[in-house]
Amino acid sequence: MRTNRQSVIVLFVILILGIASIASAADPLPSWNEGAVKDRIMKFVDDVTNEVSDACVEPEDRIAVFDNDGTLWVEQPIYPQAIFTLEKVKELLPKHPEWKTTQPYKGLMDGNMQEVGVFGAKGLAEMLIATYSGTTATDFAKAVKEWISKAKHPRFKRLYTELVYQPQLELMAYLRSKGFKIYIVSGGGREFMRAWTEPVYGVPAEQVVGSSVVAEFWMVDDKPVIVRLPKIDFISNKAGKPIGIYQQIGRRPIFAFGNSDGDMQMIQYTKAGNGNRLALFVHHTDAEREYAYDRKSHVGRLDKVLDMAQANDWIIVDMKKDWKQIFPTVE
Repeated sequence: MRTNRQSVIVLFVILILGIASIASAADPLPSWNEGAVKDRIMKFVDDVTNEVSDACVEPEDRIAVFDNDGTLWVEQPIYPQAIFTLEKVKELLPKHPEWKTTQPYKGLMDGNMQEVGVFGAKGLAEMLIATYSGTTATDFAKAVKEWISKAKHPRFKRLYTELVYQPQLELMAYLRSKGFKIYIVSGGGREFMRAWTEPVYGVPAEQVVGSSVVAEFWMVDDKPVIVRLPKIDFISNKAGKPIGIYQQIGRRPIFAFGNSDGDMQMIQYTKAGNGNRLALFVHHTDAEREYAYDRKSHVGRLDKVLDMAQANDWIIVDMKKDWKQIFPTVE
């Protein structure tokens, strides 16, 4: 028979577990470790959504922008879009023998990711032009969806769509629950991302800003189609990011999240507005669970930002320290 003391202990344990369960359920960012960074995010969101606060921001102006590569999913050892392009490069190589000695094609085929990284977003856009010029928008989207459904990362042996960052998925969901509208602003190809961002991130195609090629309306076999042409339309990187925000979103964000020097102008543009604003960068510091890289990386270089962050109140998110979990758990 249970003694009074045993009963008290049991009730105490139940109470503690209950409190812990409630606290866990109430935490919108369970994959973020407790600390200064998480506190800043929570306080910012509370301040700009508190209707009785002077810092409150109207729902229509609650715009949050996220970079994609290295901010929302893994970008090492090279951008996933480059791997997607590589398959097409190999397919078309018999028709373009000059690619064997021309960069960045040669670097891509040789697996020299440092050489490919030198060409950045512009190089990726040029390779997409060379490999998918004349393709209809429908066929290009189909090719991306087929590739993204089966392509796996060389190190983790998981689909790229399984290598998105769990803390960022939680953060985007949290912001949405507070009336924010989420946009992706990336140097990657706009149409490449639009083929899969909604089921993976919950970000619909119309809320994706990225690099693009010129397209035209054609009638083919009496059917209207959009065709990709061999000409770059826009590069959404560095200074191109705030331009893309201005042209495609039309409102200055109050929240911005990047991971490299290529996101710096987007952050500067966001912070330059009036009122309460938050700017963050992911610092990849976890070689065991993901990758560790910054100043000398050929992909996602984080150099000038590290020197300027403190003076400009840019928050550096230390992946190893601030993220309890990196990738979503796979059953």
